[in-house]
Amino acid sequence: MKNIQLIVLGFAILLATSCQSKTKQHTISENASEKVATPEKIEKLSRQDLSKYETAYFASGCFWCVEAIFESVRGVQEVISGYAGGTEKNPTYEMVGSGQSSHAEAVEVYYDPKVISFVELVQVFFGSHDPTTLNRQGPDRGTQYRSIAFYKNEEEKKIIESYIQALKNQNVYSGAPITTEVTAFTKFYDAEEYHQDYERKHPNNSYIRNVSIPRLNRFKANFGGYLKEEVH
Repeated sequence: MKNIQLIVLGFAILLATSCQSKTKQHTISENASEKVATPEKIEKLSRQDLSKYETAYFASGCFWCVEAIFESVRGVQEVISGYAGGTEKNPTYEMVGSGQSSHAEAVEVYYDPKVISFVELVQVFFGSHDPTTLNRQGPDRGTQYRSIAFYKNEEEKKIIESYIQALKNQNVYSGAPITTEVTAFTKFYDAEEYHQDYERKHPNNSYIRNVSIPRLNRFKANFGGYLKEEVH
């Protein structure tokens, strides 16, 4: 990820969408600590339990990383790794991971809108990856790792587009084009069970140690106000 300054432009979005948001300034640091605190233990909820929460869908690189980031955010009840953005039915990891489908690795985020808003989730999305690297996130390359912000209705679409425009107006990425796709949500396919909670289950995996954990820690260092309280 580039060493960039991300300005959270909640006020700009507030004017465009009449949604409440917080305004903060974050600096993405490449020197964030590599140490990860013991994650909060989250009990798995059933689909019936999750049905009372709102959903949001994002793609921004390896879903192991993205799932861990969103699961650290207050108000998020559950995150499912999976596939979205393509046309093939019932995609498998072999299909998506090898680039043999039109899907991207994505996450389904269940959240409590009384605790965190969709605007803030969009801020988390843009603040936790580089949206200027086309079909790439860190060492992962291919269309399956492209940046996508999905919307389920016109209000969500307006929030995403307004946020992107605000980032451009503030020249946050120093003129580099934002390649994030703004796409109508259609269908989300759960990834295989062994991909779920992968970062927490496999902390010593080389990819997790060298890519996922540093990315998670950069996010935590810059979005402390968005994090769940850790249980000690």
